[in-house]
Amino acid sequence: MTPLPPPLGTGELRLWRLDAERHASGWSTGEGAYRVGGRWNSKGVRAVYAAVDPACAILEVAVHKGFKALDTAPHVLTSAMVCDLSEVHVLGFEDIPNPNWCVPGAHGPGQQAFGDALLATHLFTLVPSTVSRHSWNLIFDANRVEGQFDDVQQERFALDPRLHR
Repeated sequence: MTPLPPPLGTGELRLWRLDAERHASGWSTGEGAYRVGGRWNSKGVRAVYAAVDPACAILEVAVHKGFKALDTAPHVLTSAMVCDLSEVHVLGFEDIPNPNWCVPGAHGPGQQAFGDALLATHLFTLVPSTVSRHSWNLIFDANRVEGQFDDVQQERFALDPRLHR
């Protein structure tokens, strides 16, 4: 379960990722982003993209692969706890230089360069999700976060078949 915020819960921050089963063991390597780049990183930067709740992690993958792939190919849902919340930088909409960076669609070199600077400056950065505007993605550079998360858990993912009609 996603932890409840204080005063109802512990206030811990868990990150969530959904990966194809064959890539699940390397969930924290940033290999895919390193090879092709991403919304918040240039090619050659080992950015890891996660969400702060499992539903957003599922939507982030579904928007690229579709629900059919999530229903018919094995996937693994990974979660981990961020050890030190003081290492998390929050990037709000008002902090983003170009509001179009939060709109679905293609990203460009300006956004990637901005993201590269975030990844180099902060261990973890929360950025607004493009897929679910009221959710957050957590990004980090795989080369910089060794020992910064704990309680890694992985489970086989099962899509509710009603999402693939």
